[in-house]
Amino acid sequence: MQSIVSDSYAVHFENRAFEALNSHLNSQNYSTIFILVDENTHELCLPQFMSEIEGEYTFEIIEIESGEVNKTIETCVGVWEALSELGADRKSLMINLGGGVLTDLGGFVASTFKRGINFINVPTTLLSMVDASVGGKTGVDLGPLKNQIGVINQPEMVLIVSDFLETLNERQITSGFAEMLKHGLIKNAGYWESLKKVSSLNEIKHHIRPSVALKNEVVLQDPTEQNIRKILNYGHTLGHAIESYFLENESKETLLHGEAIAIGMITEGYLSYKLTGLAKDALVNIKSTFLKYYPKVDFTDKDILDILELLKYDKKNSHGNINFVLLKQIGETQIDVTISSDLFHEAFAYYME
Repeated sequence: MQSIVSDSYAVHFENRAFEALNSHLNSQNYSTIFILVDENTHELCLPQFMSEIEGEYTFEIIEIESGEVNKTIETCVGVWEALSELGADRKSLMINLGGGVLTDLGGFVASTFKRGINFINVPTTLLSMVDASVGGKTGVDLGPLKNQIGVINQPEMVLIVSDFLETLNERQITSGFAEMLKHGLIKNAGYWESLKKVSSLNEIKHHIRPSVALKNEVVLQDPTEQNIRKILNYGHTLGHAIESYFLENESKETLLHGEAIAIGMITEGYLSYKLTGLAKDALVNIKSTFLKYYPKVDFTDKDILDILELLKYDKKNSHGNINFVLLKQIGETQIDVTISSDLFHEAFAYYME
């Protein structure tokens, strides 16, 4: 499968991924290679990964705890300390083997340790393959507030091997699928329609490369998110606030990223219908599609007020305005739209009706 070239690195797929990795390791003189894993990828993915390495190198394994709740600066401190204790220097390499939490955090740790060491991302979840694999965003959460601390910094390469998806449960696969559906909504109506027909993991695998290519096309035009790259945030303004609220509220079951973003895409679809010309039948199309994959979540009036309070921390805000990406139609967006507060309650009412 043909690799996808970004601005300073490439995303390699399947067998080509390990060919590229082995060629890179052979051509570099890394002092030590650190592999960052969590307890799941340590057991389920690391043995297969190591079996594909050709040559003799010095490896050190660093394990962190899985889950968004551990995507914190405290976890980073633990990894920085481990790197120091294990003798890492500026000629070390970090390989991040895991989902988006691990690749985001690992990329941030590598980008800041001794002012930056090389890193390679090996995403093992569908979400991280189609979302975190492109764009160079690294970082951690600040309490329940997502991705408040971080830098944009590119890896040496990204390796996507779909066999790792066999280690996931159905809920995790469905979570990642939300980002693929988003790619169709913001950029390609035909892709949206084709994804709506997907019914198996094998079919999803065939759509991974097109999703990565679509995101890469957007990022290449706007690497630092000053303009068009903002379209990738569709569904994420409300979605991230919803995800943060359920993460910090002990009385609520934590939502996976894609589950929260799916709600965000329905509610922001309603805002698009009210403000940017999205047709009613397109809105119905969006809602029915997401509710086919993602069970409906109930929100009380207090839930909604608390979620809206979190919007003020969104990274896309500027000059006191909460900026949204909305749809003009499926496949076409409008950025930097400000919303009046009464419409938020209408949007949640539409989601729940």
